[in-house]
Amino acid sequence: MPRLLTPLAAAILLAAVSSSLPAQSLGERLKQRAAERAKQRAEDAMNRKTDETVDKAIDGTLAVVRCVATDTECIATAKGEGRTVVRTDRSGKTIPADVELEKAATRAAAESAAASANADTPNAATKAAPGTGAWANYDFIPGEKPLVVTDFSADVVGDFPRKLEAVAGNWEIVEVEGARWLRGNGNPNQFIVPAGGPMPSRWTLEFELLGTAGECWLYPGGIPEDPYLIFSPRHDGGYRRANGGVTRVDAKSDDGIGVPFHARIMVDGQYVKAYINEKRTVNVPNLTHPRGTGVLVWCDGTEEDPMFVRNVRLAGGGRKLYDVLAESGRVATQGIYFDTGSDVVRPESTPTLKEIAAMLTEHADLQLTIEGHTDNVGAAASNLSLSQKRAEAVRAVLVSQFGVAGARLTAKGLGQTVPAAPNSTPEGRQQNRRVELVKR
Repeated sequence: MPRLLTPLAAAILLAAVSSSLPAQSLGERLKQRAAERAKQRAEDAMNRKTDETVDKAIDGTLAVVRCVATDTECIATAKGEGRTVVRTDRSGKTIPADVELEKAATRAAAESAAASANADTPNAATKAAPGTGAWANYDFIPGEKPLVVTDFSADVVGDFPRKLEAVAGNWEIVEVEGARWLRGNGNPNQFIVPAGGPMPSRWTLEFELLGTAGECWLYPGGIPEDPYLIFSPRHDGGYRRANGGVTRVDAKSDDGIGVPFHARIMVDGQYVKAYINEKRTVNVPNLTHPRGTGVLVWCDGTEEDPMFVRNVRLAGGGRKLYDVLAESGRVATQGIYFDTGSDVVRPESTPTLKEIAAMLTEHADLQLTIEGHTDNVGAAASNLSLSQKRAEAVRAVLVSQFGVAGARLTAKGLGQTVPAAPNSTPEGRQQNRRVELVKR
């Protein structure tokens, strides 16, 4: 127990301090010290709780196994045996309460379940509104023609996914808390996302990355030659071009131990942009690269520090919305996202909504019907109702957030009744989950 000052000693100390410091400065210092002591007490309490758990394990009163946080086999085996898992970092230090990894596991499991329930985006739900906060300057627009879409739900755990091409290393599908990931632990680990033919001049690639060390390099030309883009769970994200003597590393991507982040690339000829979550980390108008038949992904990853990848989506780009609308009277968008099973418009929709608003501003006589479409997963009646609500939600956001006159927009839900592609493949189902704009 700490020793307490007597009232007389406290008075002498207070007088001594007060004589050399202004009263206001003394008050501020006392508050600061009180806050620091409270913080220290909280940290000590958490450390004691963690130590007690480990001590009990050592004493044999609990069936506890210590596993490195990214060692999914250790974790799965222990849980399968009904034992308690204490996760650690590589040095063996316990991660208190496994807070960050549990958040990631919970999020990943929820997203995996959503994939088979008419999910429209792999992202976790958020309260941010389109066009606000960090998303105000976000300008990624996904290609409208899916070339490769895979969440590994149709693949066998332990296998390499059928829609990707193995090149080197050791990649295999694993299941973490109900969510499927492609794990690379045979450094170097390489695979190709094939386009099924020559890469279009405009294309986008999206995937999620999870790990605790190392980097992933992405070669837009499909072969290990400069230039390449860099994505890392713990370091900076950017691009490097060795031949030109150029190095550019712009934005931090580390959100904590075991927290997945979204990597996105948008290519238009030699113009290349890349994003980590909502941040644009690369903006290069003249990145010369060969055009191949796919995109090469090369990741670090060992048994101790594996790399995890999932929700891979390669899509071909296209023309501006207005060009297609003027030619055919309607245009489909793939860049408007919703929270799963709801009509909440997600902030990643900002670039597409901005383009629609700008189009309406530039063409004052243009009036649109906003059509909502779904795939055939789920009940037809529910899909019809949801598509109507989503069309109405898009209209509401354009009016309230982007200043479009409501009289120029109507909303109509068509559910699964007008598919744009067969629903027999993930690519087809994603193409069917869309918002279309129709001239009226």
